[in-house]
Amino acid sequence: MIPTIPEAAKPAPEPTTPGVRATARITATGRGGATTLTALDGDGPFELRRLRPRGNEARVILVGAMSAPLGGDRLRIEVTAEHGASLHITSATATLALRGATAEPATYDVALTAGEGAQLDWLPKPLISAVGRDLRQTLTADLARTARLVLREEQILGRAGEPSGRLATRLVVRRGGRTLLHQQADYGPGAAGWDGPAVLADHRAIGQLLIVDPSLAYSRNPPRLLAEALDSGQALLAPLAGPAVLVTAVAPDGLRLRRLLDTADAAVRGPGG
Repeated sequence: MIPTIPEAAKPAPEPTTPGVRATARITATGRGGATTLTALDGDGPFELRRLRPRGNEARVILVGAMSAPLGGDRLRIEVTAEHGASLHITSATATLALRGATAEPATYDVALTAGEGAQLDWLPKPLISAVGRDLRQTLTADLARTARLVLREEQILGRAGEPSGRLATRLVVRRGGRTLLHQQADYGPGAAGWDGPAVLADHRAIGQLLIVDPSLAYSRNPPRLLAEALDSGQALLAPLAGPAVLVTAVAPDGLRLRRLLDTADAAVRGPGG
């Protein structure tokens, strides 16, 4: 006879949230002075394509295979540049966060890892937070002490002529197991003071350029503002407590934001990066 379980003792069914669960993985390995892609696994909205190598550098482009992130989506990208590898990653188009079938927030997590002597460039196209959208984005980077990182983020609050969606971001960078940078931001409806004069005011484009390189320990990059005119936005270049430089920029739109970040990149690394 099969015993029965009383209704009160039965475990409650796990709640199900509509949305896509997807993880993409990219791994680059340094071998004999060249970099080999040993893992290139796309899933859900992530389609990964190899680009023509540039010297020792392996290059990958992310191509969106479907609209994402939407409400309730749980998306994650894991990138590893192993010892001595050189890996460059970009995206084909901007990422557009749209309202989905549920009001649940979407999450978009990126985890970067770079081993000793590795070079990792994370340079995606902008993320656009459309009206009515609620997105939580987290980016973490774990770097060996001799690793180099170039990280660029561009976020646009709302498409042309529309209000912003809600966008909460978190960036954590560790070098040699110690925290180099940990910051959070919250924009859009419901976020306190985000459009006030102390934060964005009338600007709707935010960007960051983070360069971590052991050689920066021997160079001087004093804090300074980078801006041609107030209506073109402003960027602050500041050294971090380590061999790193952080540029934070705000601008009225994505085009002027890109110009500011390009100017900052040239100021730190020289023309052409």
